[in-house]
Amino acid sequence: MKNKGILYLVPTPIGNLKDITLRAIEILKAVDLIGAEDTRTSGYLLKHYEIDTPQISYHKFNEKKRSGELVQRLLNGENIAIISDAGSPAISDPAAEITQQAIANGVRVEALPGATAFVPALSASGLPAERFYFIGFLPEKKKDSAQLLNRLSNCPDTLIFYVSPHDIKSFVVELQRYFGNRAVTLARELSKLHEEYIHSSLEELSAGREITLRGEFVAVVAGKETEEVSDESLQQQILAMQAAGKSNREIVDSISLQENISANRVKKLLYFENKR
Repeated sequence: MKNKGILYLVPTPIGNLKDITLRAIEILKAVDLIGAEDTRTSGYLLKHYEIDTPQISYHKFNEKKRSGELVQRLLNGENIAIISDAGSPAISDPAAEITQQAIANGVRVEALPGATAFVPALSASGLPAERFYFIGFLPEKKKDSAQLLNRLSNCPDTLIFYVSPHDIKSFVVELQRYFGNRAVTLARELSKLHEEYIHSSLEELSAGREITLRGEFVAVVAGKETEEVSDESLQQQILAMQAAGKSNREIVDSISLQENISANRVKKLLYFENKR
């Protein structure tokens, strides 16, 4: 029985060609075929690193059709790498379809670590990074976009968006409409010669602060500030839930999640209530 090939998801530089890993170069040289989002764009990178592996187009317009063809080649024992124009495949780029089909057919999938735009933008934003929510590009339909922003408006975690340069002005206005005034960092041209970070607020940007409309943007936005809930308020919630017959576990889980506070704080208050 013929051994199945391996599907490699290989990140490529988002700007600076030196941001590729040694392992990525080795894989791209060793595989039988490279599925590239744009073979012309990828051609510059492959030529720079003297990689002569054959390419085939793999992009959002042919993803479903092409995935079936490539999975069949994987089943026949070929090793295939998927790359996008820049960054990590499947992160706001094609690759999900072939990955799903490969897994369904028992093909091994290896995703290499490497370049992606939102991680350096988050690191350099100065905003909390303990928990964050990566959104990527907003939906194209206004109705879908509005529903998503409305849902995100109460999220306490840092939010990360990808934004095209021609959308950035309307984007910050729309965010202020749903989120109010919050801290925001706009990162553009990351790892390139004209890399820029704009540390500002939604109010200032919406008012017309000058932005260079060139290059893709990463917008890192502060989450919703939550008011500190008092011990008295928490005790009232505990008493109400006890009266309703809730278990200690249910009380701790429900209140800590609803109020976005630590479970230990609720446990301490619950302990004192139970001692009374």
